[in-house]
Amino acid sequence: MRRLLAIRNYIPFTYKMMIPYLVLVLITDVVIGYVSYSMLVQSRTEVAKTGIRAALDQTRNNVEYRMDEIQGMSDLLFGSLPFQRALQTKGDRLTMYYAMLDEIIPQLEAPLKLIGSPIRIILYTDNEDIWEAGGATLHKPITQSDYFVRKFSMLENSNWFPAFQAAKKDNVWLQADMDTKLGNFSHFRRLVSYTDYMTVIGYVRIIINFDSLLGNLVLDPNERGMVLRVLDTSSGGILYSRGAELEKGGTSDYLSLREAIPDTTYAIEVLVPNEYLKTDAKELQWIIGLICAASFVLMALIGFLVANLSGKKMKRIVSHVRSFQQGDLRQRIDFTGNDEFVLIAHSFNRMASSIQELIQSVYEQGLQKKQAELEALQAQINPHFLYNALSTISSLTNLGEPQKVTEMVKGLAQFYRLTLNEGQVLIPLEKELEQVQAYLGIQKVKHADGFQVYIELDPEIRDVKIIKLLLQPFVENVFKHAWFGETIAIRITAKRDGDRLELKVIDNGIGMKKEQVEKVLRSSIQSNTYGLKNVEDRIKLRYGPQYGVRIASIYGGGTTVQILLPLHTEFYKERTDSEYVGYRA
Repeated sequence: MRRLLAIRNYIPFTYKMMIPYLVLVLITDVVIGYVSYSMLVQSRTEVAKTGIRAALDQTRNNVEYRMDEIQGMSDLLFGSLPFQRALQTKGDRLTMYYAMLDEIIPQLEAPLKLIGSPIRIILYTDNEDIWEAGGATLHKPITQSDYFVRKFSMLENSNWFPAFQAAKKDNVWLQADMDTKLGNFSHFRRLVSYTDYMTVIGYVRIIINFDSLLGNLVLDPNERGMVLRVLDTSSGGILYSRGAELEKGGTSDYLSLREAIPDTTYAIEVLVPNEYLKTDAKELQWIIGLICAASFVLMALIGFLVANLSGKKMKRIVSHVRSFQQGDLRQRIDFTGNDEFVLIAHSFNRMASSIQELIQSVYEQGLQKKQAELEALQAQINPHFLYNALSTISSLTNLGEPQKVTEMVKGLAQFYRLTLNEGQVLIPLEKELEQVQAYLGIQKVKHADGFQVYIELDPEIRDVKIIKLLLQPFVENVFKHAWFGETIAIRITAKRDGDRLELKVIDNGIGMKKEQVEKVLRSSIQSNTYGLKNVEDRIKLRYGPQYGVRIASIYGGGTTVQILLPLHTEFYKERTDSEYVGYRA
């Protein structure tokens, strides 16, 4: 069963080799696809970084330029002597009116005309005689340039100035008051007296909106999901942010690019989403995947084609081996070339020839042994029966019955004439029954009318050939072992049973017990079971183990001997030598 399953599950070696080949192709395609995709993403990232850095560099230049402009305004106000004198002027209302009109306001208005972006300039003075002037509110976004004059007390009352003043900072950029809310950035510095640099006469604050400071940024964060921020690198605070809101993962899902603002602790940062970097790569990812899949399919087809072409010789070898396994020893493999398959073919042919010769030799020896065994068994029958017959003749002679002696000698001569049958082992079934009748004729001389015999023969099988002397030993056993009364009846039948021939010898003698029947069937001793063992061995030697003798008996009720033979015995003749002559390499 396992052998049949192994044959049914047979997979050609070339196809088995396809498994590691396809795995290798798959791994190669996956690696190539992954490397290509990674290189594409890396290339896309580098291109994006290059473009964004260029835009950042331009933005930084714009910021640096505007901050330098505002720094110049601050320096102009800080170094203007007329402006400083006007801030320190004291007097009546008229005097202060002219000071404001001629010096302070023109100095504040002049820078507003020099810069293109809207800004606010706030002057904080501690001179109580200087009036407050300028715009109406500082709490709205810067839409146009404007100036403001405010009292120093406004600074002192703010929540940021005391800490700034204590830190002794000056001429710096910062966010104060409403700057964070309005998105503004302020430059703040103090003004000192021209006669005494230690005397503070006021403060100037120039405010610019971050949108104006950053200028017309080339990037459009809203459309690309990017975020533009201005950071304070010293504190890590965010001064300004524009663009998409950060996702829950924070900046981990973004590519961060920064440009430091010169001479400050501030930096411009652009956060680029990784999804944006992979936008084009995703489209190409499908293309790469399809290319890799197509490559795998193509390589698989090529592999199967090569395996099929290279496997033809292997299939041919397997076919010959299977034929060889089924007993066809004439198959030979004819390959040309100088590869391993030719060597296998030559070895196979030499092996097949050797096995064929060996089988022929062994078979011939087997036939000879089988024939010798049959002849030996056959030879055992004749002396055994002859001995019994001569013993009976001797007894009759001593009893003075010459007539019976004569009839018995005639019957014995007829029996042996039929038995010899010109040396033929196989005789027609009809002749076998004639032998039995000749034997019964001899027994008739001895036992007169003490037994009755009934013979039933199917006419269609009368010419079927069987081994001679199959029935006589069992009929003889009836007289020797089964007869226990004054009379006995014997019935002999021959009929067809499917593709088998069934012969029976039935008697109504004493019969045998079950254990005695089993002992007879198992016994190898040639004693009382002499005839049974002889016939059994001859049948199995001639026809095979599936045929033979069966016994059914009831103690006190008789015995039935069944002999099973193949119906068409011509199909069971020994094969001749010519049947094994095949092609020799």
